[in-house]
Order: sequence, then C-alpha cells, then structure tokens
Amino acid sequence: MRHNKKFNHLGRKHAHRDAMLSNMTASLILHKRIFTTLAKAKALRVFAEPLLNRGKEYNMQNWRLVFSRLNHKEAVKELFKEVGPKIADRPGGYTRILKTGNRLGDNAKMCFIELVDYNEAMLKESTAAGKGKKTRRSRGKKAEVVETPAAEAPAAEAPAAE
Repeated sequence: MRHNKKFNHLGRKHAHRDAMLSNMTASLILHKRIFTTLAKAKALRVFAEPLLNRGKEYNMQNWRLVFSRLNHKEAVKELFKEVGPKIADRPGGYTRILKTGNRLGDNAKMCFIELVDYNEAMLKESTAAGKGKKTRRSRGKKAEVVETPAAEAPAAEAPAAE
C-alpha cells in the first residue's frame, strides 16, 4: 500500500533524487539563485529549508548534520559563515520561487528559486516602498519648441570694461 507517501518522486529512484536535491541545494547556497523546473523547485524547498534553518546556529552537531546531507564542504562553509548570520532573525521562509513561463522544448513550467535575503533588486524596492517615495509622470502636452531667427536672438553680452 502507498499510505502517507505524498511527496513528488520526480521520476527518479530514491538515491538519484537525494543526490540531485543535495547538488541543487549546494548550488543554491553558493549561487543564491538557480533556474529549474517548478516541480524540482518545490521539492528543493522542502529539502533545503531545514538545512538553512540548521545553518542559523553554528555548532558541531548542526555542521555534521548539514554536511551529511550536502557532502559539499564549500557550500557548508558558506552556509554557516555568510548565509546563516544573514537569515538568523527570519523565522522561516528562506527561499522564494518566481515563475518564469514554460520551456520551449517540452513546455515544462520553469522558475527561479532564490534565497530571500540575497535578492538585491527586491530589497531595494522594499526599502524604497517603506520610505513612501512614489514617482509620478505628468500626462500633459509636451512643451513646444519655438525657434527664434538669428537676428532676433539676444547676443551674448561681453563684460563691461571699466
């Protein structure tokens, strides 16, 4: 029976799926944003968020648990030295999925998955929105350019000699 087995198998066996998610998590930590299919991104979020949560507090037990799932020394270093302190005050939701449309070859749904605190463009927008500054463009007519003949144009005044 198949009771209580509701996660996406992604068309792979258990070992292949774990290796793929481990590699994708290491890439996400190192590059802060990766481009993948929507199904893989949703599976990656379930795999990566507990590891990111462990990365908030540096101790040997957390380091060993994260390293046993990732097997990528540089990614684990980056997680505990840079990413962990930056997400320490966030209670959860460390990743964001942004849909980008469908892939041309097989029409698969594609997306970006990124670390929330590392998207500089969205961070700038949120700080600008917090300040209350909004720009407006006028819809009035453009100013007409009036040309004056050369004879009517005022001559440049020379400084008066005293």
